[in-house]
Amino acid sequence: MLNNIGLPGLLLIAVVVLVLFGRGKISSLMGEVGKGITSFKKGVAEGNKEIEDGAKDEETAETARDVTPAEKEKDKA
Repeated sequence: MLNNIGLPGLLLIAVVVLVLFGRGKISSLMGEVGKGITSFKKGVAEGNKEIEDGAKDEETAETARDVTPAEKEKDKA
């Protein structure tokens, strides 16, 4: 279904969206999307840095990997 949309179809959709929402709303929305992408990339970079720093310390890395409890708690029902 989406394979049949060509350049004229995309332009028509863009014009309709522009008319419905207005230039200001679209520009502010794109600004928010850009901030979100930047924040996501920053978070990923910080997470990778924490993993690399933690991998240097073998005990910390092993503790971080082992998240399962030693013994399963039995339900007291």
